[in-house]
Amino acid sequence: MTVLATADPVQELDLHRVNINDPFLGQYQRLVRDVVIPYQWDALNDRLEDTEPSHAIENFRIAAGQQQGEFYGMIFQDSDVAKWLEAVAGSLCQRPDPELEQRADEVIALIAAAQCEDGYLNTYFTVKAPQERWTNLAECHELYCAGHMIEAGVAWFCATGKRNLLDVVCRLADHIDDVFGPAEHQLHGYPGHPEIELALMRLYEVTRNPRYMALVNYFISERGKQPHYYDAEYEKRGRTAYWPTHGPAWMVKDKAYSQAHLPLALQQSAIGHAVRFVYLLSGAAHLARLNHDAELHKTCRRLWDDMVNRQMYITGGIGAQSSGEAFTSEYDLPNDTVYAESCASIGLMMFANRMLQLEGDARYADAMERALYNTVLGGMALDGRHFFYVNPLEVHPRSIPFNHIYDHVKPVRQRWFGCACCPPNIARILTSLGHYIYTRREDALYVNLYVGNTTQLPDGLTLSISGNYPWHGEVTIAVKTAQPVQQTLALRLPEWCEDPVVLLNGKPCAGEVKRGYFHISRLWSDGDSVTINLPMPVRRVYGNPLLRHIAGKVAIQRGPLVYCAEEADNGSALHNLWLDPRAEFRVIEGAGVLKGSLLLQTPVQRISSENARNAPLYRYDMPGMPDAAPQKLTLIPWFCWANRGEGEMRIWLNEIR
Repeated sequence: MTVLATADPVQELDLHRVNINDPFLGQYQRLVRDVVIPYQWDALNDRLEDTEPSHAIENFRIAAGQQQGEFYGMIFQDSDVAKWLEAVAGSLCQRPDPELEQRADEVIALIAAAQCEDGYLNTYFTVKAPQERWTNLAECHELYCAGHMIEAGVAWFCATGKRNLLDVVCRLADHIDDVFGPAEHQLHGYPGHPEIELALMRLYEVTRNPRYMALVNYFISERGKQPHYYDAEYEKRGRTAYWPTHGPAWMVKDKAYSQAHLPLALQQSAIGHAVRFVYLLSGAAHLARLNHDAELHKTCRRLWDDMVNRQMYITGGIGAQSSGEAFTSEYDLPNDTVYAESCASIGLMMFANRMLQLEGDARYADAMERALYNTVLGGMALDGRHFFYVNPLEVHPRSIPFNHIYDHVKPVRQRWFGCACCPPNIARILTSLGHYIYTRREDALYVNLYVGNTTQLPDGLTLSISGNYPWHGEVTIAVKTAQPVQQTLALRLPEWCEDPVVLLNGKPCAGEVKRGYFHISRLWSDGDSVTINLPMPVRRVYGNPLLRHIAGKVAIQRGPLVYCAEEADNGSALHNLWLDPRAEFRVIEGAGVLKGSLLLQTPVQRISSENARNAPLYRYDMPGMPDAAPQKLTLIPWFCWANRGEGEMRIWLNEIR
């Protein structure tokens, strides 16, 4: 369909307007500002000892002609720098830091110096293979790197008002628009790793240049058409492959891996590389909204439903297998061999946020909250210096060195990675949380996440959310305004909460529940306040009968937090612990590194394994639970696991039936 630049009734709140002071997530933002950003700067400059070098900053220096050397690192290494800049931009919106801003400006000047005269920007191809530009879209991440740099340029402009990086990425986007398109002289391709789509939509919102939205429309419409572009470029370059690890040109041949097996409109299920899937759908949902494309919106909803209802873990993780970092089939969610890349849950949050802008339906915010408070937070240690790429729901460390199906699983977080896409991605999502708390739509201001903050709205209202979420469920929204303002507030009623109560100025509040939000329409006056009570009993969670990996098991959740058992509290052989379905849980305060967290305790039965080495491997006709003894079980929030050394961990526990 024809792309038209039209007025947008849905506006994302400027991060400057949202001052996060949450006692929980505010700590994470401070951790990112004080620890993570400097630590990752050291990583990008190869100053960390005993870690794989990054070389990312040095690659830009070489591309800019400021020093001699060879490109080093992954072909997408540039994106680590872009994500670091985006994290810096978000952090500066929370608290000015002239020294950090100057450092970022120096990096931006370096990036500008590395940009080619025609606008092209990619250090791998500039330094190592200038004649191979745009010859291998299926494998080589040029458009992915461009997308991350464009996102950084938009974030930097919005944070500082400076156009230094925005001008660079506009030149880059203009170059890409010259290279790709339907004309005979253009390339008729699209990215193997989606990212450029969501980035160009953000650039369009800032610049209102219709070229950028039209290019997104082209990339999404062209994807999966026959004859297949990846096959054509493969033949044109002499059947060579960049990633031959899994066989010649496996990325080219496995079209579903990059969601290019069919046109998007014909795809029925979440498939392929999980990060690519949610990045692609984030861009598609953004385009559907601004381009008023009802069919594309319908496609996004269909693929969302398949992902969340059949292929998402209780932790908000997606991507069940290490092979291809990909989805498998519906209801196939193993716990110990799971991949669930941190970046995939971040992409899920981005997709959810754009679906919220389209529909204002709480189911998207529910999934967004699940991913944030579990997998995204769990991807980084409490010290801000160690990270998970893979997020398992069950770990048995003694098996990992000997069983190669666990080669991707780490029992403790790592200081850095040769492929380090996740650490800077976690940093940028945490500094940009202000984009996710609220959704401004024509009908209401939607409160999606109960994160403590003070926000100044364009209509003159100032809202202050306070409480101690996610540990306690009472949240207050205080209103300040110089004069009365007519506004509808839509408060999310979380799917995990059975009996929410909403009070207005201390009294029961009239309102309408629509799509999981409690809508309050009124003329707001200075001093008004809304209290939302969200009871947080400990809840047992059971899987769909088609989830074979958790048959007969139970998971424990309190509020938005999924809990797990760790060896540090409960000893080894966690598979021998059995929960009584009638047992009650006690909420206790954490200590040490877990200080400030709420833990859970309950009695369980443990099957003894003390003399197991002397027993037969199998036994006949053993009724009941042999050699069972009572034990106290301690559960911790899953995002906290592996902060106390290496040990067993599991979320899904046996339950006596």
